[in-house]
Amino acid sequence: MDRLAITPGEPAGIGPDLCIAFAQQKHDFQMILLADPLMLQERALVIGQTIELVEFNKTQSTPSGSGRLYYLPVPLPVTAVPGSLNIKNAPYILKTLDTAILGCLNSTFDAMITGPIHKGIINESGIPFTGHTEYLAEQTSSSKVVMMLATDEMKVALATTHLPLKEVAQAITQDNLRQVISILVHDLIIKYAIPSPHILICGLNPHAGEDGHLGREELDIMIPLIEEMKGEGYNLTGPLPADTLFSKTRLAQADAVLAMYHDQGLPVLKYQGFGRAVNVTLGLPIIRTSVDHGTALDLAGTGRASTGSLNYAIQVARQMVKAKNS
Repeated sequence: MDRLAITPGEPAGIGPDLCIAFAQQKHDFQMILLADPLMLQERALVIGQTIELVEFNKTQSTPSGSGRLYYLPVPLPVTAVPGSLNIKNAPYILKTLDTAILGCLNSTFDAMITGPIHKGIINESGIPFTGHTEYLAEQTSSSKVVMMLATDEMKVALATTHLPLKEVAQAITQDNLRQVISILVHDLIIKYAIPSPHILICGLNPHAGEDGHLGREELDIMIPLIEEMKGEGYNLTGPLPADTLFSKTRLAQADAVLAMYHDQGLPVLKYQGFGRAVNVTLGLPIIRTSVDHGTALDLAGTGRASTGSLNYAIQVARQMVKAKNS
């Protein structure tokens, strides 16, 4: 039976609501929340749901779901109020992540699924924090990881993640791109069971540089590397203009797209599949997926938040566990 660790994310956001609502469904696996059980009980009352909280141990063989929710206790410093951020609870969020990471590394859990966090409140607490992707890389001693968002129809990986736009061009190096492409192809083979992944690669500049008239990164950096890696057996196409790459015809011929920066590829994917997409961190020694949305503080405690993305994140994590074990 799959054992999936869930970190609900920001306790004032919709993460706890989603987990409680999803626990009402019938499961054939174990979903274990790393959270404060009192907070979960209080939130269940607020959103009008009934849950049976059971503290997790390795001997349990009953699935979660149908109102049953396993948990590992992580105490909140102060009471979480739906919709109201509290700087004192920032360390709690990282503690839930650390517990999930350790459990995946020691095989207590098969995978971890992360709920939405608020980066600003963590940084305001005095803890430097760029995002889940970078934190997971650091905590697992992974030298390089790749952020990818996916729906059933599209997979978009990023050559750079949470960088200011003015810093993106200098991060597009042959060494960085080689590492990103290698990780992307490797994990599509291992975790998605795609035998020979075909990757479409976006250019950095408008019109993929227009033969050097709109920037030389494509000519000087990207094309030589892509040709070299194709000679090594990689199935790559690009660099292609990003404004025409995301056509149905091109996407039907590929397994994934590699965008050069966050807002080059993700707006297209989120327009196509917001609320039913998943965020995957590639290059980790563990399986990690995440919802594709934020904390939605205005919806926290209302009972109106949709579990669609959480459902898909769990579904993809289980598919990756199956592929890894096959």
